[in-house]
Amino acid sequence: MERREAWPSLPFAEWRDTAATLQLWTQIVGKLRVRQTPWLNHSWHSALYVTARGLATSPIPHASGVFDCEFDFVSHALVIRADSGERRIALRPRSVANFYRAVMDALTRLGMPCAIDRIPNELPDAIPFDRDETHKSYDEDAAHRFWSVLLQCDRVFKHFRTGFLGKASPVHFFWGSFDLAVTRFSGRRAPLHPGGVPNLPDAVAREAYSHEVSSAGFWPGGGAIDFPAFYSYAYPAPSGFGDAKIRPDAASFNAQLDEFLLPYDTVRTAADPDATLLAFLQSTYDAAADLGKWDRAALECALGEPRRPRAV
Repeated sequence: MERREAWPSLPFAEWRDTAATLQLWTQIVGKLRVRQTPWLNHSWHSALYVTARGLATSPIPHASGVFDCEFDFVSHALVIRADSGERRIALRPRSVANFYRAVMDALTRLGMPCAIDRIPNELPDAIPFDRDETHKSYDEDAAHRFWSVLLQCDRVFKHFRTGFLGKASPVHFFWGSFDLAVTRFSGRRAPLHPGGVPNLPDAVAREAYSHEVSSAGFWPGGGAIDFPAFYSYAYPAPSGFGDAKIRPDAASFNAQLDEFLLPYDTVRTAADPDATLLAFLQSTYDAAADLGKWDRAALECALGEPRRPRAV
């Protein structure tokens, strides 16, 4: 098999339609977790996870057993597995409505029928999944490159996560906003979130931001920006956050989004992509923690190393 570059190019304009379709497909699968899984703080029960072949749920409980789902971006199929069997749904140019019907049929044939909320989340002018014949693009190469980027981001984000002793999220993929994220918490309550996210109940947003955070992630583009980028924000943003000095120099504060952005291509083309990305993650966290007066001595530690337990 041809070896792919570790940090491949991913110009958003070239796969915009595929990204829009794939986001909706991931929402269908993510909503299966929401429907079947007890609520976990900050909606962590709903997310997907990067795997060696794509994006997957963890095991999902059902009255008839357990199943899981994985978007396999190597063989280009959604694989639904249960002890009663396995079903594969081809990832190819097909409408969201067609994909929705295929998923529901596969679960029924496995003896695990599910019903989900058919309205997409966090998207304006959302079309119900079962009626969406508009979004129907799938470029295999672009989807594979997207997953390849997520693999690298997942690895670096997980390394960054090891430097924090306080409460921290898993590295996980939120299908509503279509981004990979990792979040650190100060331990203090946050002001009530204003809500107002399109097609997302305010109660969900307020629970997600119930406590102070410094959050970072990767977003392939769309909406306010038309390029893939790493982001970092604080909620609530402390005074002076947007004026903080951040590394590397290519990073900047986007006032419209109220967060720092670092173009993906800056990392991809750097002599040391890992170090460049870690500098962004660390410096934006430093700004949030210092300006927000977090108890850094109690919350932080050195980055973890393989096979070396931390001294206590």
